[in-house]
Amino acid sequence: MLSIIDVDRIREDFPILKRRLKNGKRLIYFDNAATTQKPKQVIDAIYTYYTNYNANIHRGVHQLAVEATEAYEDTRVKVAKLINASNDEVIFVKNATEAINLVAYAWARKSINAKDTIVLTEVEHHSNLVPWQIIAREKGARLHYIRVNLEDSKSNCSLMLEDLYDVLARDNVRLVAVSHMSNVLGSILPVKDIVKICKGYDKDIKVLVDGAQSTPHMPVDVKDIGCDFFAFSAHKMLGPTGVGVLYAKQELLDYMDPFISGGDMIKEVHKYDARWNDLPWKFEAGTPNIADVIGFGAAIDYLNAIGMNNVRAYEHELTEYMLSRLNEVKDLRLYGSKDADSRGAVFSFNLADIHPHDLATILDEDGIAIRSGHHCAQPLMERLGVAATSRASLYIYNTKEEIDAFIESLNRARLIFKVGDH
Repeated sequence: MLSIIDVDRIREDFPILKRRLKNGKRLIYFDNAATTQKPKQVIDAIYTYYTNYNANIHRGVHQLAVEATEAYEDTRVKVAKLINASNDEVIFVKNATEAINLVAYAWARKSINAKDTIVLTEVEHHSNLVPWQIIAREKGARLHYIRVNLEDSKSNCSLMLEDLYDVLARDNVRLVAVSHMSNVLGSILPVKDIVKICKGYDKDIKVLVDGAQSTPHMPVDVKDIGCDFFAFSAHKMLGPTGVGVLYAKQELLDYMDPFISGGDMIKEVHKYDARWNDLPWKFEAGTPNIADVIGFGAAIDYLNAIGMNNVRAYEHELTEYMLSRLNEVKDLRLYGSKDADSRGAVFSFNLADIHPHDLATILDEDGIAIRSGHHCAQPLMERLGVAATSRASLYIYNTKEEIDAFIESLNRARLIFKVGDH
């Protein structure tokens, strides 16, 4: 079967994939849910900014400032097109964590009170849990969790949406915050259905979607989803670290007060008063991460050249292959759906009683980089009844041959730790 994309050609764009590690092994990078590698087009865009038109943006009228401003704002246009938003609904922040915290500080502190309930799910990353714990504690609001279904073998870690119906009927729900894709289970959650359910009860219920794991791997349309807020990071989709995006509906951004104050988020400042800048700059105080925002624009160009539908199709192909190969490994327990249609290429597992850190060390000896630990999702680990898991996560530059090497390394670990029958 021919692949939907030319992965060999893509791999040529990633200098780090040619690296030999200290043990002489060629790098196999399976830690993409944490951060992705960067193609030379992104690296070159950052280098070009610093060598050709390094200047601060928005205020200067000299040529370098104009060029820098145009390149920075061009990335905003690209982001807006990528997720089907308007330009003034796109706020640049450091990462998805800051985007969610911006909503917590600028919207929730103004909108949530002691009679309200905030609804979360058991699969959430800590970045979409802790801000709401703080708000609930400060405001006296209630937290309610949609459980993960561990009993139904067909659904295998899907959400129990009856919990959402129950809390909507019982409580004054003000916010629902949910991941689009789990960074542990790989599950693609039904965010569009969740929005529809919530708005059907009360149009004033706000829905925030954590898109950190979904946006790099599939087409995203915030208007089609219908969410009020959407957060994601550049570094998980071939872009630099230190850049994230908050999408919010314009009427909400108009309602919200600035999260950080100072330069560039103002229109006028007098001794005893100030007027805020227009959207989106009202929420972008101080000198931003100009170079990396420009680099993010190059990352979006790169993904658009492949096509997000093709990205999803290729990862679906890899997911099917990985699921079939993992099924061959004795004593391995995979967490999450066995259906490639309902999940992304994120695979959390435990191999017999081998500690995930020990397993990651063995794989590292073979040049394979995976993640081990609780993956910033300790409530989910508690629900699964484990302290930690190993996690392999794939992207567009990974191959079936690398998966084969990964499976071989898992079997080597079984021999080293004398697991089961050999």
